[in-house]
Amino acid sequence: MKVLNEMKLSFPSRSANEAFARTALSAFAAALDPTIEELADMKTAVSEAVTNAIVHGYREGIGTIYIHAKILEKNRIVVRIRDTGCGIENVKQAMEPLYTTGPAGERSGLGFAVMEAFMDKVTVRSRVGRGTSVTLEKTIQSKGAE
Repeated sequence: MKVLNEMKLSFPSRSANEAFARTALSAFAAALDPTIEELADMKTAVSEAVTNAIVHGYREGIGTIYIHAKILEKNRIVVRIRDTGCGIENVKQAMEPLYTTGPAGERSGLGFAVMEAFMDKVTVRSRVGRGTSVTLEKTIQSKGAE
């Protein structure tokens, strides 16, 4: 599909930047004229992916989180959130609801399940010691810029 618009961001893996990522995606996706619910779904999915990178990818310190978002033909948006942190040893296991590597009682292990519930497609690629890439895809049902 033809790319109609795109943006790239990078920022330190600090908790305060999770809200920045959510807001930046919201402003970018506004060109598609999404409903409030569609926009909330995308913001939540991006928030979960960025939080995973902060909490799990860079658990030993601060690193860089990269976001590359594209608006495609037919009201499609693709958002890739990438880190160069520790990586995920077993992606299939990590995507199971309630699985977490975070401190007991602090994390629910529902991040990937939430992403899958709110987006049309979620793809996770990871290499131990190299980082993780989460690609979120959604078709906006309302009539936006084409």
